[in-house]
Amino acid sequence: MQKLTNKEEEIMKLLWKRQKAFVKELLEDFPGRKPHYNTLSTMVRNLEEKGYVGHEAFGNTYRYYPLITLEEYRKAFIGETVADYFDHSYKSLVSYFAREEKISADELREIIQLIEKKQP
Repeated sequence: MQKLTNKEEEIMKLLWKRQKAFVKELLEDFPGRKPHYNTLSTMVRNLEEKGYVGHEAFGNTYRYYPLITLEEYRKAFIGETVADYFDHSYKSLVSYFAREEKISADELREIIQLIEKKQP
């Protein structure tokens, strides 16, 4: 699975939310400064070439839909991030967030409870 650019990820988030959308609808939903229609259309076609998006034809226009789920994408690239930046250690990842005060003690306790519930 090929890593997406930030803009491509934004488009995928919109598609994951809508499930199916025409480029015009994606443009309406696009946060912040909106790209030109043709630019967005090209980016969606690039996502299709990469295997992330499919389409159904309605005359001369296409309605696009995601071919992979958010969860599939998340699993692929969280693992890669942990490998690249935290030496394959999820403990190092969580420690980093704790040091940077991005996660609270209460949140860590919740995570521990989730882990303990999954134990046989």
